[in-house]
Parts: sequence; structure tokens; C-alpha cells
Amino acid sequence: MIEIKNLTKKYGSKTVLDDISFTVESGEILGFLGPNGAGKSTTMNIITGYISSTSGSVCIDGIDIMDDPKAYKKKIGYLPELPPVYLDMTVMEYLEFVCGIKDCDTSCIDTILEEVRITDVKHRLIKNLSKGYRQRVGIAQALVGDPELLILDEPTVGLDPMQIIDIRNVISELGKKKTLFISSHILSEISAVCDRVLIINKGKIVAEDTPDNLAALVSGKNQYVARIDGAREDIEAVLSSLSGIERFECKGVGEENCLDYIIYAKNGADIRRELFREIAAKDMAILMFKSYDISLEDIFITLTAKEGGNEQ
Repeated sequence: MIEIKNLTKKYGSKTVLDDISFTVESGEILGFLGPNGAGKSTTMNIITGYISSTSGSVCIDGIDIMDDPKAYKKKIGYLPELPPVYLDMTVMEYLEFVCGIKDCDTSCIDTILEEVRITDVKHRLIKNLSKGYRQRVGIAQALVGDPELLILDEPTVGLDPMQIIDIRNVISELGKKKTLFISSHILSEISAVCDRVLIINKGKIVAEDTPDNLAALVSGKNQYVARIDGAREDIEAVLSSLSGIERFECKGVGEENCLDYIIYAKNGADIRRELFREIAAKDMAILMFKSYDISLEDIFITLTAKEGGNEQ
């Protein structure tokens, strides 16, 4: 659906995007992550045709914006971080206005209202709606014209927990019918709805994979979390003695005043039986033992912390 090749954007001597390339498959939900100043908004603005690139190309469904900008833009529905709504219009008036801009028949409006679950407020002024409902109106305008690709920039920013759940459900339903390209700082939202994650930092792509595969890349497949009841020196004497353990980290006191450890096993080593046997032999107890599931937040911090950056 989206094919980006060698995309570069410069402002004078400042390089905002540095020769990035990636694709988004039809029907995929892609999460686009990066710290402030990484190049997320610039990339999205270039994809939507709002700004031009310095070099490189962007094609949507095989169409380059330079060859046929009208056909290209018909493929896209875009929700900016701040929904482009007119507060003194009713929801219905606003969507009729958007239909006029996009040269679409207004008969699509009722279906869109149902899709984003705002039929009950269609005759209310937008300025009287909650932020969550305004966000849905913003998604509704993006759906006018039935685009194949939806680009959503921070779709849940500033919403309360219940509103976030509502918007997440709307996005999940839309993802069954359309290709979605979502930028968000709320990493749990990306984990919840996205098939694949792309992380950008300082204008370069630093990771691209499913959340599970990224977790394996960052943490490895042989990490465990253990909660052990015993004296620290005795526990660590046992952990140091086991040949299958590469290293370990004490994370401090956990529940029941026991010590929590992250244990890194050597590649392919199954340390469970030997660890349990040796801990029991020292009259200590393992109260919890599980694989270490790294979060998307951990992945994000690990991959971007060294380079950082500020929005320009």
C-alpha cells in the first residue's frame, strides 16, 4: 500500500529524514514510533502531500504523488494530531462540508457516523462535544471518500482512559477494512492494535518488526524473572554457581519482602530444575519464576535512549 524509498528531508543544513525506506502492506496496521524530533510528523506530512521531500519517493498503491496527485490523495484519509474541526458547526454540517471539499456524495455520512459511533450527536455543535467525541469526528472526516489508507497522528492524545478505550475499539474495527498508519506516544495503544512497529530516531529507522520479535531482539529469549525468599548473599552464591546462568540482576525487594531477580540464561540452557534444586537445598524458596516479558516501553527506550533529540 505504501512504498517509501530513500526518503530525505532537509531544512538548510538540518537533516530531518535521512534516506529512510520502508513499506506498509495492504490491510496492515503499522505503529510509527519515535521520540520528539525523530522525524515522525515530517514523514507523515510528506506521505499526505502536505510538504515535499528533498529527495526520495513515496508511492501509495503504486501511484507517485508527483505523477498523479489527485488520484494519490484520494487514497488517503488523514487525522492530524489536532482534529481539523469547525467548532461552530454541527457534526452533520461539518461532514457535509468535508464531503463538498472532497467532492463526495453526502450519502456516505450515515454509514461513517455508525462506524465511528457518533450518530447520537450528529446534530450537536462540535464545540459542545467532549474531546473524545471530537476525536471521533476527526476520524469521521478522514473516512469521507472511503480512502484505502488511514493515517492517524496521535489519535488518543489528551483523552481520558475510557475515551482511549473507545477510540482504540474504533481503530481496531477500522483496521479490519483498511490499512492504518498510526503515530502515537502511548505505547500500550500501539501494542494493543498494531500488527507491526516501526521505530524512527534522529531521522533514521532503528527498528522494524512485530512487537514480539522486537522484544526478542532487545531482550533475547532466555531471560527470566524470579522472586526468591532468602538472604541476598546466599541467593547470589547459588546463582553464581550455576553453569547455565550467564548473569543476573537484583531488582530489589518485591512482594512478601522477597528479592526479585532478572536472570539471563546462557543460550539454550534450561536452568529451572537445577535452580529450584539448589535453592531448596539451601533452605530457601522460589515464590515466583517466569519468562521476562519486555514491554514496548522498554524496547522503545532501549533503541532510542542513546541518540535522543528535540523537535525542530
